[in-house]
Amino acid sequence: MKSSAVRRSTTTAVLAASLVASLALAGCAKSESDEAGDSATATGSGGGQVVATPGAGKTATCTVDQFGGTKSDLADATVGFSQSEKEANPFRIAETASIKAEAKRRGVKLLTANAQSQFSKQISDVQDLIAKGADLLVIAPLNSDGWGPVLRAAAAKKIPIVTIDRKINATACKDYVSFIGSDFIEQGSRAADQMIEATGGKGKVAILLGAAGNNVTTERTKGFKDRIKEKAPDLDVVFEQTGEFAREKGQQVTEQLIQSNPDITGIYAENDEMGLGAVNALKSAGKKPGAVKIVTVDGTRNAVRSIVDGWISGVIESNPRFGPLAFETLDTFTKGDKVDQDIVIQDSAYTGENAKADLDKAF
Repeated sequence: MKSSAVRRSTTTAVLAASLVASLALAGCAKSESDEAGDSATATGSGGGQVVATPGAGKTATCTVDQFGGTKSDLADATVGFSQSEKEANPFRIAETASIKAEAKRRGVKLLTANAQSQFSKQISDVQDLIAKGADLLVIAPLNSDGWGPVLRAAAAKKIPIVTIDRKINATACKDYVSFIGSDFIEQGSRAADQMIEATGGKGKVAILLGAAGNNVTTERTKGFKDRIKEKAPDLDVVFEQTGEFAREKGQQVTEQLIQSNPDITGIYAENDEMGLGAVNALKSAGKKPGAVKIVTVDGTRNAVRSIVDGWISGVIESNPRFGPLAFETLDTFTKGDKVDQDIVIQDSAYTGENAKADLDKAF
């Protein structure tokens, strides 16, 4: 059985090799609806994900024996990938492109489905992937709850599940194997730090909340509010409303915000798309760049460019390039070695100091 140090070294090497393939295929990434702009820049040149968790032995782990399955060879398997949202969002475009690129690099048969932001469709999508012969599943969940039908169908066939980006409320190493994603509370805390720096720690702040029903929104909100309460008691959160992780909705909510709170100091948008919607609303209202400080989360090219243009103060990265790490986790697990139940990745950040130089790293 591998030691954690060996596994991390293996993972690093695999990720480095996988990155080459991912970048080679980045130019092939394309929105299903072709609404997301230039596909050649869809995934950016940023690096693959790096694991931030301390490694096996320090966090809960899972093996195929504990899960109740049997060892297998990933190269001979069919992997089913369920995407949650319509690929008009650069995060989803980059995420899907990364999964497809890694499957192709490894020569693994991949079945894909997109729920188009409809949870009932995602449930039927995954059931269909199982019916089509998926041996392993990678799921980007739309919601955290309501996965009973899928989990029962997967359990009946002992199909391992890895969730990426968002968690499902189920039992690790029983209902699913591992979750791979960011520390969303930490992302919210870091966003608060950037808001405090941008505003001087004084004024009125609004939060454009993400979609309800998933851990990302809950945890990014908690991290932000707790850090503001701890470090900037003179910065008041006076407005909270969901923008549903969508640009158009973010713009609509911000238009309402600046009507009800014309003296708003800052806006924390829990993803870039809502932040860019806020920028559009402020432009329409005749505001100047920087008049309202905006901090967002993701690291899309358009958001990072808006830092350069002075509209956004900072962006906390949420790296969507899950392919290499997801397949490495499945490979390790199916061989019979232990994998962490929670695999937390490191995220960087964009500010006025590095946005221009690092623009090509954004996705």
